[in-house]
Amino acid sequence: ENMPEGSVVLTVQATDEDAGVNGDISYQLSQAVGQNDPAFVVDPITGEIKLTKPLDFEETETHELSVRARDGGGLSTICKVLVEVVDVNDNAPELAVSSFSSPLPENTVPGTVVALFSVRDRDSGANGKISCALQDQLFFSLRPAYKNYYELVTVSALDREETAQYILTVTAADAGSPPLTTTQTFTVDISDVNDNAPVFNQTSYTMYVRENNGPTVFVGAVSAADADVGLNAKVTYSLAAAQAAERPSCSCISVNSENGHVFVLRPLDYEQLRQTEVTVSASDAGSPPLRANVTVRLVVVDENDNAPLVLYPGQESSPASSELVPVSAEAGYLVTKVVAVDADSGQNSWLSYHLLRATEPGLFTVGVQSGEVRLRRPVTERDSVKQKLVVLVRDNGKPPLSATAALSALLLKDFSDVRLPHSSQAAEDEGGSLTTYLIISLVFVSLLFLISTAAFVARKVCKRKELKAGHVLYGADNLPSSLADAAAAGTLPRAYCYEISLTTGSGNSEFRFLKPILPSLPPQQCSVGQG
Repeated sequence: ENMPEGSVVLTVQATDEDAGVNGDISYQLSQAVGQNDPAFVVDPITGEIKLTKPLDFEETETHELSVRARDGGGLSTICKVLVEVVDVNDNAPELAVSSFSSPLPENTVPGTVVALFSVRDRDSGANGKISCALQDQLFFSLRPAYKNYYELVTVSALDREETAQYILTVTAADAGSPPLTTTQTFTVDISDVNDNAPVFNQTSYTMYVRENNGPTVFVGAVSAADADVGLNAKVTYSLAAAQAAERPSCSCISVNSENGHVFVLRPLDYEQLRQTEVTVSASDAGSPPLRANVTVRLVVVDENDNAPLVLYPGQESSPASSELVPVSAEAGYLVTKVVAVDADSGQNSWLSYHLLRATEPGLFTVGVQSGEVRLRRPVTERDSVKQKLVVLVRDNGKPPLSATAALSALLLKDFSDVRLPHSSQAAEDEGGSLTTYLIISLVFVSLLFLISTAAFVARKVCKRKELKAGHVLYGADNLPSSLADAAAAGTLPRAYCYEISLTTGSGNSEFRFLKPILPSLPPQQCSVGQG
């Protein structure tokens, strides 16, 4: 079928026993009714049958020709010519896709059919035998389905985070010589499934904040990434609730849900809280959501906000104790030691001791680091018996804070003399206490006297008001008729004026004799008062 145009297929030859014109033979193709095959032509003189166009085995495998030989006298004969076309491998395989699935979820199980296609070759024999092959058979493979159909299937688990797209090339080749091939490309996109939890860029975080910080101060940020895409990769942050067995997390810490910024909400005190830990959770927006946790440790940095505290000698005791120093003590004698502490830490708590004031500044020295008070020189007779010192205790912060410690020392020849100062001081204290008690007693007695006097005066005033309210005076003009009759009858020797005071609720009557107001009555008449 691949012979070129004009090639001689064969030569027909006829003979005629006549001579002359009757023996001249010419050839021509005799077409059957309804048949028109211009693929061949015959030379009328030589009888050669030639191709007028290329043959195609896939269209016509055989050609039947009738060649008529005619002489000059008009006689003819017919010869049948059968041309068989021999197939050559001139057709590549053809591949037709019936179905194809893309995108493919990454959680697709192995054995899932991705594509179904068929192959064919128009050639015959070995030229029409087709074999199919897949270049990448790590995640996909080909398997025969039915006759000339093949399936493209998955053979292992897929992971979009490793490979988001697969480009698969299927090659169909025949068995001809040389073989012809056809390729078909399948582009398989892998769709995301929420199979990856967020991952923090650190296994733990440590953040620092200075104590006495302002409210809502930014101290750091946490960051987590999700290998998925879309909503499956959208990360939000929150504070995870503490477990039942754990201590409750500090309420002073907050995290921004969008960007993971960590804030301290209120001022912190290093002396109360030196560090705390919270758990920050990162969650994606997948369904169901996946989350991851990380520990955030907040360290409070100390500031110099606490002055030194003197423990010894006690500054609140009254009276202050005195240290005893023998006058025979040499230079370097340990008098006492100032003990102080600082609630801060680090260099803010490093204390140094300095002699601020003293009765005899040259007599004592203070150890800068130890706080020991020692004699700088021996005691002399000119030194006062009672020495007072003020020691300054200063920390190493910036700016430094300080405190003072007041102490006293007694320079004694003999330690038995210590009783005198203490006994006199005790007597002074006792005298001061007695005076206080006397003053309190005097004030109490004075108040009691004033209260009693006020009560007595008030009582008298009340009684006077009662007397005025109950006073009745009987005279000559207002005597009752019975008394007037008695006086007229001469039963009363004299007439008197009676003042009768009647008290409410009293069964007794009180009489007071006043001057007589009826001098003209007979002597035998008497005054009668009835209460």
